[in-house]
Formats: sequence, C-alpha cells, structure tokens
Amino acid sequence: MKTHIVLVPGFWLGAWAWDAVLPHLQRPDTHVTALTLPGLESVDSPRNTVTLDSHVSAIVDAVSRSDERTILVVHSGAGASGYAATDRVPDQIARIVYVDSGPMPDGTALRPDLAVDAIEVPLPPWAELEADGSSIEGLDDDALTAFRDRAVPEPAGAARDQIVLTDPRRYSVPTTVVCSSYPSDVIKQMADGGFPIAVELAKLPVTYVDLPTGHWPMWSRPKELAETILDAADA
Repeated sequence: MKTHIVLVPGFWLGAWAWDAVLPHLQRPDTHVTALTLPGLESVDSPRNTVTLDSHVSAIVDAVSRSDERTILVVHSGAGASGYAATDRVPDQIARIVYVDSGPMPDGTALRPDLAVDAIEVPLPPWAELEADGSSIEGLDDDALTAFRDRAVPEPAGAARDQIVLTDPRRYSVPTTVVCSSYPSDVIKQMADGGFPIAVELAKLPVTYVDLPTGHWPMWSRPKELAETILDAADA
C-alpha cells in the first residue's frame, strides 16, 4: 500500500511553500498532497468567514480523500488545525509530523489577542517575527523576498478561534516533532514542565528529531526535512 503524505504549511503560506521539499519525497510507495488552506489561495481570497474549523475541515477532507496510509505533516501555526484533525479522524492518520510546531490544549487559541472584528493578519516585519521566536536563520535575501512577495494574510478567525478537542483517541496517534528553532531538549523540558505550548506533547507517543535551522526548514534545509518526513513515514 502507498503512503499518502499530506503537507500543510503554516501562516501566510500556500501549497507552494513545499515546492523545494516535494522532489525529495517522491518514491514509488508515496503519494504526496500539498494543501493550501481556505483563505490563503491569494491576496484577493475572502477571509472574513474563514474559521479554525474551516482549516480543520480542509485537512480532514484531504486525509479522508484517500484510503492510503496517511502521514500528516503540519508546519508552524498549522499545528493547531492538524492536531484537531487527529481528534476528528484519529483512525485515519498513521502519524502526524509537527515541523517546528506542536499540538495545542483544548480551549486555547494561537492568537487570542486578536480583536473580534479583525479579518486578517498580515505577514509582520522580520524583526517582529524573530522577536516572537520565529527565526529566519538559513534564509537568504532572495528567499525572504520571495516569501514576502508570495505571502497571503492569515485569516484572523483561524488564528483567533479556540481549538475544540473531544476524542481521547488522539493521544494514540504516533507523533514526530521536528525541532528547528529550538533543540529537542528544550521542547522536552517545556512539555514536562507543563508549558501550554508543549503540554500536550507529554501525553503523546512522541519521537523528537533535531533539524537545526530557522522556522522555515522547507526552504533552508528542504532535502533534510524530506528525509526526516520519510523516516517518520517508515517508522
């Protein structure tokens, strides 16, 4: 049976974010789908009605579209919707791979600070991203220019909504965490210490993989990231 690898990018990104990774994932036994989540198709796409549920449903649809063994790969802010997908269809996801990302506890939100009437979140300046912990290490000027040129504002609803989790079977989904901005030892300490951004990891069957670089390893280390994903698929 083929393995279906579903790639979900983080904030401001579409399926194009995985272009440098895709060639390294092609094997006779793999079938790869790169997603663009609702509201991120283009700068002209409507974002006022997009919710976190919209993103979760899009991931569940992509997973459920295939009868193949599915590996779900989520980057950055897509960790919330990816984790919610494992809550909805835990039996359909053979493994979830968090790329510089992780699961969130029930009832929390990525950006609870956003105003209720906010429609979108534009890509911030680089210095602001780095101050918030999203390192741009490994990205040269050309990569940064391409990122900003192609970035689409994130739908505010998807960032502001609280995640809803109801099925404890999600805790049985095998999990790989690719640690890029922070080493795995730090992430493990955060999980064991009950930090909200990592507390769910302590409840999951987790394999940690260190891939030192910035927050966007699909651009800074695409071949190594692809090899890590395939290793996770073969686990």
